[in-house]
Amino acid sequence: MKETIHSYDDLLKMLDHLLKEESEFNWDNFYSDRDRKVPFFENHPDENLVEYIEKKRIKAGKALELGCGPGRNAIYMAGNGFHVDAVDQSEEGLAWAKERATEHGIQVNFIQSNIFDLGIEESAYDLVYDSGCFHHIPPHRRMGYIDLVKKALKPGGFFALTCFVLGGELGGAAITDFEVYRSRSMRGGLGFTEEKLKEIFHDLKTVEIRKMRDMEPESSQFGTSALLAALFKNETME
Repeated sequence: MKETIHSYDDLLKMLDHLLKEESEFNWDNFYSDRDRKVPFFENHPDENLVEYIEKKRIKAGKALELGCGPGRNAIYMAGNGFHVDAVDQSEEGLAWAKERATEHGIQVNFIQSNIFDLGIEESAYDLVYDSGCFHHIPPHRRMGYIDLVKKALKPGGFFALTCFVLGGELGGAAITDFEVYRSRSMRGGLGFTEEKLKEIFHDLKTVEIRKMRDMEPESSQFGTSALLAALFKNETME
């Protein structure tokens, strides 16, 4: 890595490197052990996503999922009439997702990529969905994340995400953006409040922000009140 900053992109990469030095977490290793007792390893969609679709708050169209992992939400959306592009940088996670899609006879366009290297058509998606990716985005990448969501959405399209509650039992570090760099760590993922999400995504209309509903292990849906579920709408006119 070169150590001279000539551009904004150089600055972002330097900050990526600064945080990565302290991180030993590897998503391929994480997904390689499919027997881990992790609730979201089950092939069950998020309960909020199911509600949006079953109650027709969001109509079927073209969807982009950011950080799809083993594909549980992408497969659900595709099974309910969506044309889905599902992105993840983990080869292991996507291999599992493709196996699941094949088993269910579902067609999903799985893409292995860092979301910030993703080339997408502008204003192409009716829904951008993120289940657990955003809280792992470092603060210096947040503006790029917001730009990606806004670029992807059609006028009238929806952006939905689930993320750690501030100080939640599953994670959600209660630290400032500055503290991330002082400690060179995101402490497993940042926590958010309703107010903070509204502030970050202020260019979009807030439709709803609530805690996810706790779902029993035998349920066909995933849900935990340790996560927030947020739904926003792009009211930009064509």
